Amino acid sequence: MSVSAQPRRADAWALLCEWTPGDALRRHGLAVEGAVAWYGEHRFGIREPELDLWRMAGLLHDFDYERYPETHPVRGAEELRRLGYPEPIVEAVLGHGDHTGMPRTTPLARTVYACDEMSGFVIAVAYVRPNRSLDEVDVRAVVKKMKDRGFARQVPRDQLTKGAEELGVPFEEHIVNVIEGLRTVRHDLGL
Repeated sequence: MSVSAQPRRADAWALLCEWTPGDALRRHGLAVEGAVAWYGEHRFGIREPELDLWRMAGLLHDFDYERYPETHPVRGAEELRRLGYPEPIVEAVLGHGDHTGMPRTTPLARTVYACDEMSGFVIAVAYVRPNRSLDEVDVRAVVKKMKDRGFARQVPRDQLTKGAEELGVPFEEHIVNVIEGLRTVRHDLGL
């Protein structure tokens, strides 16, 4: 992709693969992409070509983590700007974690934030189900595992609830929405 061309979803995938050799973090990007795109389409009524921006923001939110964990996502945002990614994507990437101090002022930024940790948590719940399937994950299972502080302990529980609050969506509805979004990419996730 030339620096002057408008990046497309295929360019975002190539960038993720170039900067992220680990399969687990690539799958996480695909998961967040699925959940963010679901929200964009079903909650906010976003259509193509803008929906592609939502996909790319979800896909790329952690693309720099393996290469630059100490400066993530600031270093990634610099690269996205250099490559000509639209500013709403850059802002969503910068705002997906509380540590950057970037305010989440757009529906896209709030959605990436809300779907990031929740996607990972829902997938962790699916992994401990007998068939490792999203079909076995529901609100009750997610809420139950949230109460187990030893389960997926790296996931900040307060961020799970704060994300739903920032979106203005009841927490249990947010869980359902993320599960639905993940189901749209279940083949890529192996779930």
